Amino acid sequence: MRLISLFTALLCAALGLPVLGVLGAWLAADAQAWATLVHQWDTVLPAYALNSAVLVTAVALGVTLMGAGAAAAVTLFEFPGRSVFEWALLLPLAMPAYVLAYAYTDALQFSGPLQSALRLAFGLEGALWPDVRSLGAAVVLFTLALYPYVYLLTRTALAERGVQMMEAARLLGAGFWRRVAEVALPLARPAIVAGVALALMETLADYGVSAFFGLDTLATGIYKAWLAMNDRWAAAQLASLLLVVVALLLWMERRAQARLRFASTRQGPASSQDARPLHLRGGLALLALILCGVPVLLGFVVPVALLLRLLWQEWQFSEWGLPVAAFANWAWASFRLALVAAGLATGLALLLAFLQRFNQRSGAGGWDRLAHAGLGFGAQVMGLGYAVPGGVIAVGILLPLAWLQAVVPQWGLPALFTGTVAGLMMAYLVRFSAVALQAVESGYARVPVAVDDTARLLGAHPGRVLRELHLPLLRRSALAALLLVFVDVMKELPATLVLRPFNADTLAVVAFNLARDERLGEAALPSLAIVLVGLIPVVLLSRALRAAPGPSPNTP
Repeated sequence: MRLISLFTALLCAALGLPVLGVLGAWLAADAQAWATLVHQWDTVLPAYALNSAVLVTAVALGVTLMGAGAAAAVTLFEFPGRSVFEWALLLPLAMPAYVLAYAYTDALQFSGPLQSALRLAFGLEGALWPDVRSLGAAVVLFTLALYPYVYLLTRTALAERGVQMMEAARLLGAGFWRRVAEVALPLARPAIVAGVALALMETLADYGVSAFFGLDTLATGIYKAWLAMNDRWAAAQLASLLLVVVALLLWMERRAQARLRFASTRQGPASSQDARPLHLRGGLALLALILCGVPVLLGFVVPVALLLRLLWQEWQFSEWGLPVAAFANWAWASFRLALVAAGLATGLALLLAFLQRFNQRSGAGGWDRLAHAGLGFGAQVMGLGYAVPGGVIAVGILLPLAWLQAVVPQWGLPALFTGTVAGLMMAYLVRFSAVALQAVESGYARVPVAVDDTARLLGAHPGRVLRELHLPLLRRSALAALLLVFVDVMKELPATLVLRPFNADTLAVVAFNLARDERLGEAALPSLAIVLVGLIPVVLLSRALRAAPGPSPNTP
């Protein structure tokens, strides 16, 4: 078990090599690299930094207002449709931001159905509003796609925390609105910060929307430097800058999560009269309905309807009809890659979580402590991967390979990871193993350690304990990990765009390429398939939230 533990720790540590590859570019920097940095500073870097800063600032404000407002409405108040909005507000999680961009661009552009209908109805001429492909439109799309992060965490915080303080404030004579403003919302602040940090990490990691809209951001700059300019130093420098910003956001998110756990209480939300929502009537009920209805309508219902319209038009008016055979190939490539990546990530997460548990319960020898420390380090490395943008991972994989090819050309390492399934699997494991590990660890938290102790006293070896005890008990957690990684890989675009094998395009890559070529009708089918797959974890999450104890609908 010691050798297996050390091997697993080394395997997990290898997932941090792409990040080290990006940061290591500075160690090998020469005069040419510094000249490239100066040139970027004088030309494109200010625009990249400014657009990225404006984007994340505006998105932070948007997801805070939309997510926290909707969470407060469904948790603290009772109004018509509240029970539907509790789960419907999660639906935009299934809609990638780049799919929103395709749907709204077709509907709102100059030749789109809305402008055409308005010009025909009122006899107008010319464009009725500015071009949809702009920084402001990107802010709106990211807000609609990412507010569920803030909504979910804030709703949990408001429903499960601060019950005793709300009751104490009521006994001290504070009115309901004062209790909400001065007790409930401040207690939810760590959840809001954590949700905003997650949303901003996704915003910075995005490539599809920024590239489709022609925006100059750090994410698009990495791809331009690597693919268009063939300048690995410029790509590494931009990737390292983006990595520093993401690391700061990750620190903010983990600090907020720590404060969130510290503020947690173990009482149920119905333990106090103040946990029951307040009935709203008249204008306030209408305001709550609009506050919850607009995000669902614009973030899911309308774009799905627009994509279905595009699909119908493509079916009706295309001379050759829908590319059924081609779509089957794209779907099979996506399914195969996602299934293999999900299986590898879940298997690695199960092995790592089991070895951590086993070494923690084993003896206190030097090798055991070393193995336990190595596994802990491996778990930390895996946890960092999800915050690393796909573009940074792609550069971090390719850059060290270029160095190794120059040093030992006979090994042929670039051929193993460039344009191959192995390179994609490496990127997927770096990016999404943390998702699987978190799901498996949550399952292990519900397995008593007495089960392990009893089995070991009866003479069962570790492999048998894992096979006959842990795996049956962790079946649901492993399935959840497999599903979450599968869906994330299906939607992943940046790393797949760079590292994919030839003639093995995924649905996300095909949708992006078709939309970039202004073939939005053909992009509707793969886009809808991505949304359909993304609905699976959303449905499971909404069911889990409804199964949890919630506030009573009675008036306080």
